[in-house]
Amino acid sequence: QVQLVESGGGLVQAGGSLTLSCAASRSIVNFNAMGWYRQAPGKQREWVAAVTRGGSIDYADSVKGRFIISRDNAKNTVSLQMNSLKPEDTAVYYCNAGMIYGSRLPGNYWGQGTQVTVSS
Repeated sequence: QVQLVESGGGLVQAGGSLTLSCAASRSIVNFNAMGWYRQAPGKQREWVAAVTRGGSIDYADSVKGRFIISRDNAKNTVSLQMNSLKPEDTAVYYCNAGMIYGSRLPGNYWGQGTQVTVSS
């Protein structure tokens, strides 16, 4: 069992940046892949980015080149640096532990989510 707590969301203008953080209640080293997902109003939750224990990284096409995911196994944290934000990035962003890297399928552990709102 692990609890995940996201922080760093907020309101930002288009073109701006935000960095989300996810803090785990215990070691994340046993989770091969950690990921970020998001859910916009009226839409299904979608995968955004993933990082493995070994440092492999993958991004959804919609955020590639703008978002940067990182992981600190010593601090049990995962971050998502979001640059060049667009109004369509507006969503609740969720951290996920145990996702299956390469499949975009989430693991069993979710945070409560943090709201990101990008104004035009």
